[in-house]
Amino acid sequence: MTAARGGGRSGGFTQLRLDTTRLPGLLPHDVFPLAGTAARHGCTRGHRWRTLRVVQPALHQDLADELWEADRSAKPIAPLTDRHDGLDIEDAYAIQSINIERRVAAGQKIIGRKVGLTSKPMQTLLGVDEPDFGVLTDEMFVEDGDLIAMSRLVQPRVEAELAFVMGRDLAGPGVTTATALAAIAGALPAVEIVDSRVADWKIKLVDTVADNASSGLLVLGGRMRKVEDLDLRLLGVVVSRNGEMIDSGAGAAALGNPARCVAWLANKLGSLGSGLKAGDIMLPGAVHKMVPVTPGDVFRAEFAHLGAVTVRFSKGSE
Repeated sequence: MTAARGGGRSGGFTQLRLDTTRLPGLLPHDVFPLAGTAARHGCTRGHRWRTLRVVQPALHQDLADELWEADRSAKPIAPLTDRHDGLDIEDAYAIQSINIERRVAAGQKIIGRKVGLTSKPMQTLLGVDEPDFGVLTDEMFVEDGDLIAMSRLVQPRVEAELAFVMGRDLAGPGVTTATALAAIAGALPAVEIVDSRVADWKIKLVDTVADNASSGLLVLGGRMRKVEDLDLRLLGVVVSRNGEMIDSGAGAAALGNPARCVAWLANKLGSLGSGLKAGDIMLPGAVHKMVPVTPGDVFRAEFAHLGAVTVRFSKGSE
């Protein structure tokens, strides 16, 4: 095995060449079970070589620091994937975890998860075939109707969606839509203020996952209904801005049924040795296009059977 340090746009990677003829049946992740391991295959005469590019933990930390500072200063950064073309989805979740751990160390509490990329058009746009997820903390919650200071955000956009409250613990494998429905205590109307620390929202999958699935803030309505009383697929919402209707959607836009998003997340977390907990808030994804926010905007999302949620933004940076 030989090793050399990478440079240029792939800085932060170590190049490793492994002669697999001497290690029959051994896969790269058996040798290097690290987040961010990507294999590039090649051969030479008489040998089969695998070139492994292992992301250094220091690079994860550096990129997490950049995203953290962008959030605190409200100054976006260039896309991570433009500067480090070897980053993969495992790297992205490792970077996300660093900043979640930093939030917890600062006294925030993890109170739920969000699922993103649950619509086929968004998956097609980013070239993926499954959703992603981020973490919700108590600092992200805003009361219905309260004024949100624009200074808290970088490039905010609004999405109306359901919010679920988990009635019991749920973790994969083997979670189905039916078992997810049985584990949900109820549904609330919600508006998520998504935000990106990446300049001009020029994101690829790795960028948004590293940025905690482009999480920002969350506003919940005050009326919770049992899911067995609702047809989540047909449950509709109308979104207005400053009194004018701008969009609408229904639950089926999120993987065909928002409860299926809960099942996907429970299975994904289960594969990582975790799961959803009783009392967690879970966002299954938007049912309409993201709407950019301008200072002074007032949004109202009216949900069938659940009532309305109002989100107000300050007129300036205060």
